[in-house]
Amino acid sequence: MSILGKIFSRILPHAHAQQPSQPAAPTAPAGVQTPSAPQPQAQPKPQAQPQGQAAAATVERVDVEQVLDGLAAKNAQKLNWRTSIVDLMKLVGMDSTLQERKELADELGYTGDKNDSAAMNVWLHKEVMKKLEENGGKVPDNLKD
Repeated sequence: MSILGKIFSRILPHAHAQQPSQPAAPTAPAGVQTPSAPQPQAQPKPQAQPQGQAAAATVERVDVEQVLDGLAAKNAQKLNWRTSIVDLMKLVGMDSTLQERKELADELGYTGDKNDSAAMNVWLHKEVMKKLEENGGKVPDNLKD
């Protein structure tokens, strides 16, 4: 999984939950008859829908700020995830080494000098926030600029 993918999976877990996977139907060996009645399978619990919404229509956007504030409240370390990519990565339980950040920069198409880690880190933070917004997150404007 990509580094950005790991960040998404820890902040936007709904992305996978919205498409419940159905277990594959067991296949019987040749010559073995299968029962004609379908076997009961565990079905995902339907989620409660607010009144007035169509059942299949909209997907709620994840409030990224709320999720990260919640993680920060449970973390013993004081992490400034709002401006620091290093702290954001630490907050979601990832390795935040320079090498990891350089790999993230490659994934996101950073064209600046990766040896200027301060400039790269600022760019990475903004770009990650933009990507979260593009992929189902609700990110305050001040975190994308």
